[in-house]
Amino acid sequence: MQPVITVEALCKTYQDVIAVNNISFNIKQGHCFGLLGPNGAGKTTTIEMLEGIISPSSGTIYYQDKPLDDSMVAKIGIQFQHTALQDFLTVKETLSLFAAFYQHTLPIDELIQLCDLSDFLNRDNRKLSGGQRQRLLLALALINDPDIVFLDEPTTGLDPQARRNFWQLIKNIKAKNKTVILTTHYMDEAEQLCDDIVIMDRGQIIASGTPRELLDQHFENIFIYLPLAHVEQNLIEDNGWKVQEDRVEIESQNVEQTLALLMQKQISLQGLHVKSANLDDLFLKLTGHSLRE
Repeated sequence: MQPVITVEALCKTYQDVIAVNNISFNIKQGHCFGLLGPNGAGKTTTIEMLEGIISPSSGTIYYQDKPLDDSMVAKIGIQFQHTALQDFLTVKETLSLFAAFYQHTLPIDELIQLCDLSDFLNRDNRKLSGGQRQRLLLALALINDPDIVFLDEPTTGLDPQARRNFWQLIKNIKAKNKTVILTTHYMDEAEQLCDDIVIMDRGQIIASGTPRELLDQHFENIFIYLPLAHVEQNLIEDNGWKVQEDRVEIESQNVEQTLALLMQKQISLQGLHVKSANLDDLFLKLTGHSLRE
């Protein structure tokens, strides 16, 4: 599959600060591409260069094998993390207003269906819930029928149900063969939606690939957690188990054997928790700090 975006040796410096340091990657057509990293990692600067908002200090961005220029900017849609909406307008009036800014737009009825806006079309923008507002902002990002959609932490502050509803909207967009570029602090969101991810830290790419490839590459074991109060200190030290606050972490390649060992040593299994590694674990392993820090 041909990449829709190719980034080569991209750099951005501000006086003595290197915000983005010689990064390269490809984004495939119809994929959801996740750009992950803590605050200050350089991902926002990278996204703004891809969007054409700021210019690189060096390096090149290609859209379908052509260098980024003003004509390409018309082919993208952006849902910013914070966008002001006009007061005293309804959702439908807002769609009509933004549609007037473009020569080519998706039909408003199609946007209403795609972003599930029909239940609050005549509601004033000021009276929208968080989830309703995000769905409207997504519709505005799609209004010019873009090939590429940028979503900057689109579900921040939403309740779990609203987040999952929004995930379905993103999957609907992907089904139309549009490319989605997503920044998020929610690792379950990245694992659910992203076909490919790039993890940045301190302006550089520290890992890239599909979520499954990266987890398989860096983790062979399953994690078993027990309340610290259930495990004697000498057992922790003898087996090299880790202590995390009020619980013991055990890495295991064979869960059944480890559980048998725990029962043999008469360790209570009450409160036991078993989980596979996730992207948060990956980031912690690669950088030494949590992705949300």
